[in-house]
Amino acid sequence: MTETEIRKGLAGVVVDSTAISKVNPETNSLLYRGYPVQELADRCTAEEVAYLLWHGELPTPEQLAEFESFERSLRPMHPSVKSVIDELPLSAHPMDVVRTAVSVLGALDETLTTDASWIDADLTLERSIRLWAQLPAIVAYAQRRLRGEHLVEPRDDLGYSANFLHMAFGEVPELVVVEAFDVSMTLYAEHSFNASTFTGRVITSTLSDVYSAVTGAIGALKGPLHGGANEAVMHVFREIGTADAAPKWLTESLAAKRKIMGFGHRVYKNGDSRVPTMKAALETLVAHYERPDVLDLYDALEKAMDDAKGIKPNLDYPSGPAYDLMGFDTTIFTPLFIAARVTGWTAHVIEQLKANALIRPLSAYTGPEQREVPGG
Repeated sequence: MTETEIRKGLAGVVVDSTAISKVNPETNSLLYRGYPVQELADRCTAEEVAYLLWHGELPTPEQLAEFESFERSLRPMHPSVKSVIDELPLSAHPMDVVRTAVSVLGALDETLTTDASWIDADLTLERSIRLWAQLPAIVAYAQRRLRGEHLVEPRDDLGYSANFLHMAFGEVPELVVVEAFDVSMTLYAEHSFNASTFTGRVITSTLSDVYSAVTGAIGALKGPLHGGANEAVMHVFREIGTADAAPKWLTESLAAKRKIMGFGHRVYKNGDSRVPTMKAALETLVAHYERPDVLDLYDALEKAMDDAKGIKPNLDYPSGPAYDLMGFDTTIFTPLFIAARVTGWTAHVIEQLKANALIRPLSAYTGPEQREVPGG
C-alpha cells in the first residue's frame, strides 16, 4: 500500500490557475497582470493599480476619471456601520473592528437578495469597489476612536491615499508622505494564493458572497504569521531600542528559538522583490521626519540577520517603521494591509466565480480504526 504524501501547509501544491499575479522566478519580481510591481509603484497611483487588478489592464485617462469619480462617491461611512463600531469596546483590536464593519456592510447591502445576486459578476465588482472606497473611513475611525477623536468625513477632491491620510489625521500631510503611503498600498495590493486570499477563494467556491469572503480573509490576515507581521516588526524595533543593540538582541533571540518577524518568505528565495521599493519610501520618510535612528536600527538588524542566517527581509519589515513614522498606531498596521489587499482579494473572488469548483481537499486519517461503543 502506497503511503499518502502529505504537504503540510499545502507547500508546493498547485491548486488552481490565476491570471492576476505571479512571482517571475527569472527576475524574482512580483507581477500584477504581467507588470512588475516595483514599476507600478513608481509610475502608477493606487487607483490605477486597483483598476488593473479588477479589469486586467491599466485604465485609459477616460476610464480612470470615471473610476475615480465612482470610488469617491462611495467613500462616506454608512451611519449604521459607525453605530456598530461605536458599540464595540475600546479594548477590541482594530482588526476585529474592521472585520465586524465589513460584515455589517454585507448585511446592509440590499442587492444581496438571492443566491444568484451573490455571484453576479457586475454586482460583485461594484461591491468590491464599494469595500475599497469605504475601508479608509473604517480603518481611520478605528484609530481615531482609540484616541478619543471624532470621525473625519472624506473629501472627494483628493486621491485615494491623500484622502485616507486626511481621514486618519484630520489633515493631508506633505506630498512625500502621501507618495510613500501610496507606494505601500500598491505593494500590499496582491500576492497570489497567500493564506488570506486562499481563504477568500475557498469561501467564494461555496458560492457565498464577496463580503463573506473578505470577512474570512480578514480573519486569516489577523494572524502574526501573515498580515500581523508588520505590527510585530515595530514591537521588535521597540524591544531592541537602538542600532548598536541589534546584534546581541538577535543572537539571544535566535538562541531562544524566537521567530524573527519581518524576515523570510515562502515564495521568494532571493529576497522579497517588494522590499527595495518600500525601503526607498522609508528612506524618504526618514529624511522628511529627520529620524536617521530608525534607518540605523533597520540596517543593523537586517545585517545581523543576514550574517547569522542569510535570511532577507519581507515587505512587512520596511512597512512597519514607515507606517510608524507616518503617525499610525501600531495596531492599525494590519488594517492598512486590509485596505490595500482588498483589491487583490476581490479580484480573486471574481476570478474564482468565473471558473468555480468547490474547494474541498482530503485528509489522511490518523485516529483509531472503527470500534464499538461500550455498553452495546
